[in-house]
Amino acid sequence: MVALAQETQNVEDLKKEILQLREDVDLIQMNLAEGETKFKRGIVVATIGYCVTIAGGLMLGRSQDDLGKVLLVSGGATGITGTVMMVDAFKYLGRAGKSSQRH
Repeated sequence: MVALAQETQNVEDLKKEILQLREDVDLIQMNLAEGETKFKRGIVVATIGYCVTIAGGLMLGRSQDDLGKVLLVSGGATGITGTVMMVDAFKYLGRAGKSSQRH
């Protein structure tokens, strides 16, 4: 009788562990998806910013010199913003690797 009670307890503990693992996997998948979305947005913003910077650099020394200077600064700021967005997306990878506290 005691062995049956112990076996039942072991089965219940195993079920709880499986449910906890499922919850952890779901959380990891959610964080990875969120990180991927934010990383892709950062890539787009950085690419646009650095393209604008290149266009501004090409305009320097020509008839549109003032516009080139503005594009250099604004494109650089946009590119840096996109880079920061990409770096910020990595925080979701850190969260994805941490499982919740187990009891």
